[in-house]
Amino acid sequence: MSVWLEQYKPVLFDDLLTSKQVIDALKHLSLQANPPHLLLSGPTGCGKTAALQLVCRQVLGPSWRATTHVLQARDLDKTSGAMAKFEAFLRPEGAGSEDTLAGRTSLDAFDHNISASSDASPPPAGEESAPPEAGTLAAVSRIIIIEDADYLGHARQSYLRRMMEESSRSARFLFTTHTPSRIIEALRSRTQHVRMPSLTRLMIEQRLEAIATQEQLVPASGVLGDIAHVASGNLRKSIFTLQLLAQRNLLGERKNIQLLMANSSRREVQLVMEEALRGRVHDWKWERQGEKNTRVLKGAMGALDQMMASHDLDGRGVVDRLHHFLVAGRTHYPDDLLAALLDAISACDMRLQRSAQQRIQLEELLHSISEIGDQYLRSPTAQPS
Repeated sequence: MSVWLEQYKPVLFDDLLTSKQVIDALKHLSLQANPPHLLLSGPTGCGKTAALQLVCRQVLGPSWRATTHVLQARDLDKTSGAMAKFEAFLRPEGAGSEDTLAGRTSLDAFDHNISASSDASPPPAGEESAPPEAGTLAAVSRIIIIEDADYLGHARQSYLRRMMEESSRSARFLFTTHTPSRIIEALRSRTQHVRMPSLTRLMIEQRLEAIATQEQLVPASGVLGDIAHVASGNLRKSIFTLQLLAQRNLLGERKNIQLLMANSSRREVQLVMEEALRGRVHDWKWERQGEKNTRVLKGAMGALDQMMASHDLDGRGVVDRLHHFLVAGRTHYPDDLLAALLDAISACDMRLQRSAQQRIQLEELLHSISEIGDQYLRSPTAQPS
């Protein structure tokens, strides 16, 4: 079974589902003899990873996978030994070694035809990149991708800045980020920043229609539009949802989209929010587990723990989902209550950037939501919604 995300990924820059300005910028940068370091920013599912892969294939040639190295910064966030893992990635021979990943060259930099490749697709830009003039520039032979670079933190970003200055003559660094302001100025000033805009519902629906036609699917009227709506600008999520429904023969009725979403994290986020607003932040209950009764944490904290475990979320992932739940327009909270909740979430987001104890910050957020519930919902003077 093929994964449609891989099967229908862009082959050319023109295939990217984004604005013409972004496509033109990526083409221009990739075709240069001396391409710059690149910073791609934008919301989840807007095509950052697909764009980076096209840039790598254009700059490095058909054997690009052999000399492209990817680090997911989110995996390092608030984990033990994160700095050591980060250094091991950039200095494979050890922290004290002069050998760095960025300083290594490859014969393919001098001739893209040296290594055989099964990838017979044309250059993403429609033409080969310009080779550097002899004796002037080193050919780019290696690309290092740092995904979700806003999770790096200041210490690791400073480490990268020094490496970009000292040993990246034949290598380029490509970064992706949701929030460019979290990248230190010293890194941003050394990269070319390309902002990828959010995808509209119409753009996603048209791409889903093209995939459905290729797969000879006949979804019920409105189903593709519903998938595009619940994806909220996330193309990756929409394609995955389409394939899931197609494989289970659920494209015939629109109600199946509602059933799918009812079993997704939206219901869990709603439970966390409502339990906190009711003042049930910690609610311990006895449950029968095996041969004995066990005291189990329920309430908002229990629901939050379950949601984080089920969907592998960190603190910022929780904040993002709470924020989306409130701004999606389906909560029907009074404006003053909604404003107070958004303020509390914003304050928690700021604290998470400076804290290594995410659970403490999230618990403080739930207590703040409980106090907001006291003020706007459970107070004798509260206005009815």
